[in-house]
Order: sequence, then C-alpha cells, then structure tokens
Amino acid sequence: MHALTHRSAADPKQRMLDSNERLEFVGDRVLALAIAEWLAERFPEEREGDLGKRLAHLVAQDSLAKVALSLGIGEALRVPASEERSGVRRRASVLADAVEALLGALYVDGGLEPARALVRREWAALLEASAQPPVSPKTRLQEWTLGRGLGLPEYLLVSTTGPSHNPVFVVRALAAGRDAEGTGENKRAAEQQAAAKLLAQLGA
Repeated sequence: MHALTHRSAADPKQRMLDSNERLEFVGDRVLALAIAEWLAERFPEEREGDLGKRLAHLVAQDSLAKVALSLGIGEALRVPASEERSGVRRRASVLADAVEALLGALYVDGGLEPARALVRREWAALLEASAQPPVSPKTRLQEWTLGRGLGLPEYLLVSTTGPSHNPVFVVRALAAGRDAEGTGENKRAAEQQAAAKLLAQLGA
C-alpha cells in the first residue's frame, strides 16, 4: 500500500513515512541500475556517452509516466478527495514517482530480480523505439546553435503559477534571434518544450 500512497494521503503523525516517498527513493536507484545493465547488454558496441543518452531518456519523467499509464497506476493511487478533484492522478510527476515506488517495493520485498523483470517487460517498447540514441530538444538546440557559432541558447523563467503542489512553469527559450515559450510541471519540462518549439521555428 505504501508504494501507491501519495504524500497528500499520508498520516501527518508519521511524518510522511507511510507515503511512497522512501520507496520512490529506492526505486529510482533500482530503475537506473536495471536499465544501465540492460543497455550495456543490448548495445555492446555503443560508447558510454550514447548509453548515457539512452538511459536519460528511459528514466525521464515522460517515459515513467507512460509506463504508469500502461499499468493503470493512476487509478490505483491512494489520494484524498481534495487531490482527486485537482487531477493529481494524471500528473506526470506523480505517476513517475509511483512507478519508482513500485520498483522500490519490489526490490525491498524480493530483491533485484522481480524489479528487473518488470523493467524489461514494461520498458521494452521504449528501449527499442529508436535505433539511434535519443537526443533531447535542449541538446539538439544547443548542438544546432554551437554548430553555427551562435553560442548557447538562453532560457528565461517567465512565470510560475498554481499551488505549490501543482505548479505550472512557463519558460522562454532564445536562440538565433528567435524565441519560443514552453510550459510544464517543472522548469526542465518547460525548457524542453520551449526548445522543441524553437527548433520547429528554426527548421532544425
């Protein structure tokens, strides 16, 4: 039950110890190890840098949220009625944390093997989706500007709205005399969206 208990549903007297946060902490490391060993096995000819790009993509919030949706984790989360109305079950960050907590619970209860089995089953489509190591929009934009002697792109925080537990960030990306804005649950997600929009503008 701990793995599927959002912190908003935790008992304040327990100081969050009955939520999924501690299992999430463990599961984050378990996921990284399971993916890293799998990538080294699956792509024996790739260099460390390319394996790192694949790893970053596979453990990113968006990838974890997709896995959570396929497993139906959102519907199984334990949340109070107030958070239910705010749409917490659909938030990518919440879904990603719950997947990590589930992996942490599997590891604590049964060791690495059951956690590894879940990773290899649920992440298989994501791992095989790209023949080449995936590159994030921010990295692509940086490579594009540097390749043309334009320096590094800039990212400016435009605004942060919403409650502290459900913020919305707006970030503006600037490069090559153009700009684009992106939104997200955190600054990184907003930056990635802004970079992707700017790349589309630039035809890159």
